Amino acid sequence: MMAKAQTKAPAAITWYTVEKASELNSKKHKKIIMDVYTSWCSWCKKMDAETFTDPEVVAYMNENFYPVKLNAEEKTPIKFEGKVYLNPDPERSRSVHEFAAMMLQGQMSYPSYVFLDGHNKQVTNLPGYHQAPEFLKVLKYIAEEQYKKMSWQDYVNQPAK
Repeated sequence: MMAKAQTKAPAAITWYTVEKASELNSKKHKKIIMDVYTSWCSWCKKMDAETFTDPEVVAYMNENFYPVKLNAEEKTPIKFEGKVYLNPDPERSRSVHEFAAMMLQGQMSYPSYVFLDGHNKQVTNLPGYHQAPEFLKVLKYIAEEQYKKMSWQDYVNQPAK
């Protein structure tokens, strides 16, 4: 009787705090992607259930980024680049954390993704739900630094390799 092949469950994304990703980035430079979400956002939950479980997205993010989950309504202080950011009214429902507001440049839309380079400098933001194939293109555009060479439109319109 032949042994049944073991089916391996897909790996999960290794999520970090802002502080941990920044600390890791100071030792080994990688891009950072922040998934800015809220607990009540249905599109955020859809992203978690579908796109962030896609095996290609999981593998690419873990290899090329320090992924960060950032609750836009976080209650605790966040330290980044030597500054401490607070939620101005942590007891109030839907009070936006200063760090999330700064990272999203006041464009509070959930989910949103903030991309930082290997030195914690902001590259771009991307709002909204994205299916895995499209999101993977965005990840590659950022990780491979194509944004330094061409516009997003030129990147997606390139002939397939």
